[in-house]
Amino acid sequence: MFEEYTAEPMQPPILERWFAPSVSPSFVRARWIWLRCLGAIFFSAFYSLYFQIHGLIGPRGILPAGEYLETVHRALGFKGYWFAPTLLWFSSGDRMLSAIVWIGFAASVAIILNLWPRVSIAVAGVCFLSFIGAAQDFAGYQSDGMLLEAAFLSIFLAPRGIRPRMGIDQPPSRAAVFLLQWEWFRIYFESGLVKILSGDEQWRNLTAMDKYYENGPLPSWIGWYVQQWPHSFHAFSAGLTLFVELFAVWLLFAPRKSSLCRSIAFLIVTPLQIGIILTANYAFLNYLVLCAGVLLLDDSILRGPAPVPRKNKPSLVAAFVLTTIFLTTIASFLMPSFPTVTLLDPFRIANRYGLFAVMTRQRIEIEFQGTSDGVNWVAYPFRYKPQDVRARPGIYAPYQPRFEWNLWFASLGSVQDNQWVLNTEARLMENSEPVLRLFARNPFANKPPVAVRAVAWQYWFTTREERARTGAWWRRELLGAYAPTARRSNDGNVTFDSE
Repeated sequence: MFEEYTAEPMQPPILERWFAPSVSPSFVRARWIWLRCLGAIFFSAFYSLYFQIHGLIGPRGILPAGEYLETVHRALGFKGYWFAPTLLWFSSGDRMLSAIVWIGFAASVAIILNLWPRVSIAVAGVCFLSFIGAAQDFAGYQSDGMLLEAAFLSIFLAPRGIRPRMGIDQPPSRAAVFLLQWEWFRIYFESGLVKILSGDEQWRNLTAMDKYYENGPLPSWIGWYVQQWPHSFHAFSAGLTLFVELFAVWLLFAPRKSSLCRSIAFLIVTPLQIGIILTANYAFLNYLVLCAGVLLLDDSILRGPAPVPRKNKPSLVAAFVLTTIFLTTIASFLMPSFPTVTLLDPFRIANRYGLFAVMTRQRIEIEFQGTSDGVNWVAYPFRYKPQDVRARPGIYAPYQPRFEWNLWFASLGSVQDNQWVLNTEARLMENSEPVLRLFARNPFANKPPVAVRAVAWQYWFTTREERARTGAWWRRELLGAYAPTARRSNDGNVTFDSE
C-alpha cells in the first residue's frame, strides 16, 4: 500500500543538498574558467602594486604604513590587529612591501596554472589584504572588496590537491557556486537599488549617461567618441543599465534545473561589461564582474565532463562559514550595525555594494606644480590622468593607478577631507623617489623645488569640431588653488601657507 510513496526518491538532507559535491547541475568547467580568471585578476592587482606600493605606503611614501599601524596600536591595543589585518604588523619596511607583492605574484601564477589552488588563492588573498589593511585612503574602493570576497568564497569552490586538473572527482558544492553567483547578483542589484534610493534626478530623467564618459576617473579615447553620440543613445543606455541591474539579473533565480534563463542573463550582461571596459578604466572591477558571469553557465551549456565525486559528504566547516557570509551580506545592506557585519568588515569578505548612486556632474582635476624660483611653476606630469589637453585618453584597465584614482575622488571634496594631498606636496619637496615614481617624470631632478602647490582645473571633452580645429581631446579652465602651498622654512622643515 505504500508503493506509490516509496517509488519517489526522497530529497537528501539540506546539508547534503547544499554543502556536498553537486552533480546536478554541475559547474566543473565554469569553475575551471573562473579560477583561471581569478588568478589573472590577482596578477593584475599585484602588477599595479609593484610600481606603486612604495610610493603609496612605504617609509618614504605618501601614507607610510608603519606610522599608521603605530597609531592604530596606540589607539586600540590588541584590537588593532583585527581592525587592520595585515602582515605589515611584522615589518612595514620596503623589503616587506616588496615581499608581499612578489609572493602575491607567485600565488597568482599558481592559480592560473592550477597548482594547489586552495592554498594559492588563500596566499594571494592574504597578500592583497595585507596591502588593503594598511593602505588607508588608498584602499577605499568597492573593487577591492569584490576581489577579496570572491577570493575567500573561491577557496570553498576550488578543488583540493596540488594538481587537481579539472577536478571532476571534486565538483563544487551548490552553496559554493551560489555564494559567488550571489556576489555577482548583489554587485548589479544593489547598484541599481542605490541609484533609485539616492534620488539623483539624472537617473530619473535618464540623463545620467550624457556626461558619464567625460567625468569618470580615467576616461578612454573610445569614451570620447561615444560621448559625441546623441542624447537618445545615452538615455537608452541609462534605461538599459537600470533594467539590467534591477530586473535582468533576477534571472539567476530561475528554477535550478533550467539553465536557459541564466544563459540569457549571461548574454545580456556580458556585452554591457565589455562596453564599460572599452569606454572607461575601472581597474579590475569590470573584469571581475565579467568573469564571474561565467558561473551562470553550468556544464550542460559549457559541455563540461560528467563529474563523478569521490564522496558525497557535506562539509560542516563550509556550511558554517558560507551560511555566515550569506546572512552577513544581507545584513550589511539592511542592518549595517549587525554584529557579524562589524566583525568581518576589516576583512572585506562580506560587502555592501552600490556603484554610481549619484553621477558626477563635472570633471575637476588636481595638478601638482613646483617652482625653483618662486615665480615660474612647472607641472608634475601624470602617467594616466587627463592633463595635456592634446594627449589621447588611454585604455589602462585592469591596471589601477591608485594615486591618480584617489586624486579624482579628492577633487569631489576638499583638502580638509584629503590630507594625503598635503603629504604628497611634502614628499615632492623632498624629491622622494618612491613618490616621484607615481608620476611620469620629475621636472626637478637636479634640485628639489622651493615650493609645491596643488591647483584645480575643470576639464571637458572637446566636440568633434573643436578637435578637428585644434587637435585637442580636452579643453580646460584653471579654477585656482586646491590646497595650501608647501614651502621650506629656514630650519629646513616643510611648512604650508595659511589658507
